[in-house]
Amino acid sequence: MCLILVAYHVHPVYPLIIAANRDEFYERATAPAAFWEDAPAVLAGRDLEKGGTWMGVTRTGRFAAITNYRAPGQARSDVKSRGFLVSDYLTGTDKPKEYLEKVQQVHELYNGFNLLAGDTESLYYYTPVCNEIKKVSPGVHGLSNHVMDTPWPKVRRGTEKLKQALWNKTIDETLLLSILSDSEEASEEELPDTGIGKEWEKLLSPLFIRSDKYGTRSSTIFTLDNDNNIAFTEKFLLTDLQQWKKSRYTFFVE
Repeated sequence: MCLILVAYHVHPVYPLIIAANRDEFYERATAPAAFWEDAPAVLAGRDLEKGGTWMGVTRTGRFAAITNYRAPGQARSDVKSRGFLVSDYLTGTDKPKEYLEKVQQVHELYNGFNLLAGDTESLYYYTPVCNEIKKVSPGVHGLSNHVMDTPWPKVRRGTEKLKQALWNKTIDETLLLSILSDSEEASEEELPDTGIGKEWEKLLSPLFIRSDKYGTRSSTIFTLDNDNNIAFTEKFLLTDLQQWKKSRYTFFVE
């Protein structure tokens, strides 16, 4: 994941709304969202190279999502895949805060990350950059490749558009997907400096990324309502066909 927009206890019907884009190299083998054969309660996409995932939910209402923390000078090759931080939570039984406390003890095994973990009762956030586990406060939040609510152009633009969409009593998934498809690049004066050069900073500045080798591979809308009904909608890029596949799952939390 490279962009996660969160509306937490803001909407009168939906205590949790997530709109997220996963950006990745097109050549990396990936499976679209589905219930896993080896963990039937887990609904998520899958990284077929390492086996983890970037975002998912379970039939019991457990939710997790991750973004990379952009620090190219600190990246190491002798580390575990960050996707396991999501899949291990989804297939486990720890409460969100308990799980993140365990992650906190072993964060050196991974390159930099931002991790959200929650259930029907709570939502927590952890990044080794701050090395502090935080309970997500009610409000609209944005998370990209820096710490939560860092006002990068895509985060500002995405959170403002999400706030406007929340005026509707019924959540319009088509509208949320259109927000995630915004490919307008930021101006040069707005760009952050994360050590990757201006050309890449500009290419990565929109909510939706396009380039020859790297870009947005999937867009996901996740909602949890007051009656514990979950809806999970994904637009997934079939890279070999250059076509988008849309799927939608709904279920009641067990």
